[in-house]
Amino acid sequence: MINHGRMGSAQDFFGQLWKEYALSDSRYLTSDTLVLCMETITVIIVCMAHLYGDTLYFATSIYDDHAHERPYCRPEPFYFWVYYFGMNFIWIVVPAIYLYQSMKAISYAMKKAEKISQSLKSE
Repeated sequence: MINHGRMGSAQDFFGQLWKEYALSDSRYLTSDTLVLCMETITVIIVCMAHLYGDTLYFATSIYDDHAHERPYCRPEPFYFWVYYFGMNFIWIVVPAIYLYQSMKAISYAMKKAEKISQSLKSE
């Protein structure tokens, strides 16, 4: 959740939606650890599903091309590399970036929670 620190003061459409939702649960405006972890895990799940779908997209197309000689792309290199590969590969890169960021955020939150837990135990 990259933008959680600015949502309280955001005046754009998503900021207003975020604040409207926070009327029912104020933790969404306070960068609450539970909300950060929960929403980050949600992003991970969506990213993983998208990466799975893209893998199937490429794998089944390659299989059909080689096993059944049924290509789904024009044979010219431009169409293959720019349209088929390039335009679809973006949808692997973007979710992978979000997946990485989410894993970092979860790790940070877990370390912070562990520190708090240890400090409470030592008191």
